Amino acid sequence: MIKYISVFILIFILSYYKLNKNEFNEDTLYLGTSLPKTGIMKAVGHNVYVGANAYFNYANEMKLLPNNKKIKLLWYDDKYEPELTKENLAKLVDNNRIFALFGFVGTPTVKNIIPELTKLEIPFIAPFSGASFLRNKQLDNFINFRSSYQEEIDKIVNYLYEKKGIDKFAVFYQNDTFGEEGYVSLIKSLKKKNLDIQGEGMYKRNTLSIRHAFLEIKSHNPQAIIMIGAYEANAHFIKKAKEDESFKDTIFCNISFGDANEMVNELNNSTSNILFSQVVPPYYDNRIRIVAEYRNIMKKYFPKEPLGFVSLESFLAAKTTVEAIKRINGDITQAKFLKAIKTIPNNVLKGIKIEYKNHQLLNNVYLFKYKNHTFEEIKYD
Repeated sequence: MIKYISVFILIFILSYYKLNKNEFNEDTLYLGTSLPKTGIMKAVGHNVYVGANAYFNYANEMKLLPNNKKIKLLWYDDKYEPELTKENLAKLVDNNRIFALFGFVGTPTVKNIIPELTKLEIPFIAPFSGASFLRNKQLDNFINFRSSYQEEIDKIVNYLYEKKGIDKFAVFYQNDTFGEEGYVSLIKSLKKKNLDIQGEGMYKRNTLSIRHAFLEIKSHNPQAIIMIGAYEANAHFIKKAKEDESFKDTIFCNISFGDANEMVNELNNSTSNILFSQVVPPYYDNRIRIVAEYRNIMKKYFPKEPLGFVSLESFLAAKTTVEAIKRINGDITQAKFLKAIKTIPNNVLKGIKIEYKNHQLLNNVYLFKYKNHTFEEIKYD
């Protein structure tokens, strides 16, 4: 036992030294990301990119970083395909001196590079995924920004069960680690209510092949369907269901990765009986100071881009990253950065509390419906 403890301590010391020995004193700090800029998930990747860059551009112009340093986000397109993500990671770290990896999009894509990320020990910040494996406390260089899929699904199930009396849930999910995460999370949520899944159907990632899943779920007549899929696949399923009398009272429940704004566009605003969970507050609420800041900065740097939940989340993650760098004393190192972001004051995002716990910084989930051309938050005790 003593031998194993000694080895663990040695590994910890070596990792700490490795993160601390590299000082980033050059004029520009490079962050790297891999995300879908083309393909079926391109809107999500694009919104993550513009939300983050809006704040990074602002930080550069306002000289917010120590010694007038600049911050630059480098990116490669992975089309939401895990093998391309692995290739992109290699290109990022082989061709650049990367300070941190930021905003990688997707559960299957990130899952595919966990071994490489563990070896690299580069800070891995704000992946756009709520997967449970990203909350493994042994992954000390991983900083999740958003709440987990488990928290989102718990919130949906609690609301529908306690406030709507719904007890017959089905699940529509992507046939990969993203879908599996949602599927397992739903099982756990329902188990707390002594319930089981009533109907399930899956579809292949990066396709709209939903016919078999649709028929499987329809045969069980669920009251609510938890949708663990991409926005186009979810919207395609809902369109088909709204043409079928069997689903006229069914509630379709979408977690945040499904990109509520893009779903509304795909559905041409036909959004009755649809519930959306989000990990950030309403992006249109100027009463929240940080949301007003987001809206103003987006208008300045990306005036033609529509506002939405995804770009707001990415903007907030970028601001938190900059605030952590600002709090580093002396030479900038990756270890100092990780310590700074884990201990960041909970009021740096004015109007949104952040706190590093459960291996993440945000710890809230919000529910919305879309009505009269706007998202309305659903509040309940």
